[in-house]
Formats: sequence, structure tokens, C-alpha cells
Amino acid sequence: MPGLIGCAAPGPRWSNDPFSLGIASGDPVPDGFVLWTRLAPEPLSPDPTTPGGMSGGAVPVSYEIASDPAMMRIVRRGTARASPEDAWSVHVEIAGLPSGRPYWYRFAAGAAQSAIGRTMTAPAAGAPLTKFRFGFVSCSNYELGYFSAYRHLAENQPDVAIFLGDYIYEFAGRRPGLRKHSDGVAATDLRTYRNRYAQYHTDPDLQRLHADVPVLMTWDDHEVQNDYADDLSETFDDPAKFLQRRAAAYRAFYEHMPVRPSLSYPDGPKMRLYNRLAFGDLATNFLLAAPH
Repeated sequence: MPGLIGCAAPGPRWSNDPFSLGIASGDPVPDGFVLWTRLAPEPLSPDPTTPGGMSGGAVPVSYEIASDPAMMRIVRRGTARASPEDAWSVHVEIAGLPSGRPYWYRFAAGAAQSAIGRTMTAPAAGAPLTKFRFGFVSCSNYELGYFSAYRHLAENQPDVAIFLGDYIYEFAGRRPGLRKHSDGVAATDLRTYRNRYAQYHTDPDLQRLHADVPVLMTWDDHEVQNDYADDLSETFDDPAKFLQRRAAAYRAFYEHMPVRPSLSYPDGPKMRLYNRLAFGDLATNFLLAAPH
């Protein structure tokens, strides 16, 4: 049996798949990347005390990284802690791997095992490159259509996909659509933002893109509210009250994205996303986001 996933540490017994939201990788640098998942056996739980259908304390989540898609040549393994403070999400910062090559990874919690994902380390700083392929995506409204463009992008196998913002839309039912947003109301608090992100992550085409391609993340306005600016809401709500909403939105964003805890862990209504990443001698990406 390859690796340790088959003999992972004892954990909860699951009645539903805890990896219902899929897996993802992000922020590729020359010696590593970030791995993400979130345990959610009931992804759209209506109870704010049991996000994703989870309750109780922290859960150990094992991970393996291999140099081959069959997961036979394991190069790194470990155990992360999925804690209730972060809605049982996992963000593993990996370092110390060779640059410019693909890797495959998976998670396990108790007897449950995730799908296998593919990621990569960035080319070494200054390494000569003749090409590096990016995919760009933005403005994906779950209500107004299906996400086949994500599947198409995954099939084209870019080196990195960059999410430019409006990963979710916070409102609900403003126009007739093909699908309905979670809870049937605008996301305004931590429970409804968590459910909105979870709903998007249940989409199979978005799951495939995240599993197959490492990503860079930034946001626009709909991750919080249409046309908000700093502490000012679209409807000019009390700024102190609106900052509470923004804090909830930022936390839910963090819990569902493969971003670095060491860089982007939210502090109430403040969260850093801006960064600079180089890809060999060919390109430098400036990831822009207002620091608020």
C-alpha cells in the first residue's frame, strides 16, 4: 500500500464525505506551495454552531505529497490540525522541495480519504524560461450559469490559475437564474458567508480546477458586498456594523482558499493578500489587493 494514508491516524467516523468541498493548492514558490481542504460532511449546515456539519474539537488531517500521480513515491507526509476556530479548514505551508516540477497530494481524516490533486513548485529564481502559462478567471455567479469554463481551463492545464475576484456573489435572487444561492438570502454574517463559499466549492467543475491547477487569489467587491469601499457599504450602513460584516466575509474567504496563514490570516476586518511572486526569469506577478 503506497504511503501512510491507508493507515492514517484514528479519527472521526464519517457518515458523509468530509472532503465534500474538494482540495486545492496555491501560492507556488520555488520550494513549495500551500495545500488546502476543509472538513464539511454537511457543507450547507443551517446551524451556525456546526459549520459544515462539524462539531467538537480539532481533528487531525494527514497529508501526503508524491512525485508521481500514482502516489507511489512519497516525498513528504505529515499531519495538520483542522480546528473549529477555522471552521475545520486546513492550510499546510510546504517548503524545501525541488523547484519547477509537478507534485501530487491527498488528505485523509480517519478512514476518509480525499481525491488526489496535482500542484507544482515555481521555477527557480532567475531560471531561464521560454514560456509559462497562466489562466485568469473572475466574476463567477453561481445563480446565473454553470462553471464549465473552469472545466475547460483545467483541461488546458495552465501552470497557474489566477482568481481576479468576485469568486462568490454575496447577494441572492436579484435576477432569475439557473441555480439558487445558499440560504436564499444575501450573505451578511459568518454562517451565510461560509455557506456561500461552501456552495461554490461543491461545484464539480470548480473542484476540478482547484484539484488540477495551483492558484493565486485576490478579491474584488462581491466577496463582501457589491461596491463596498473600506468601511463604507453599498447602502451606507453604520461603518462599525459594516466592519463586523467585512470581518465575517474575510474570515470565510480565508477558510476556503489556499492562502498562506503566515501571510494572510485574518485579523478581524483586516487581511493581507498582496504579494509578489517571480516565475524564473520570464515573469514577475504582482498580486494586488487593498490592505484595508
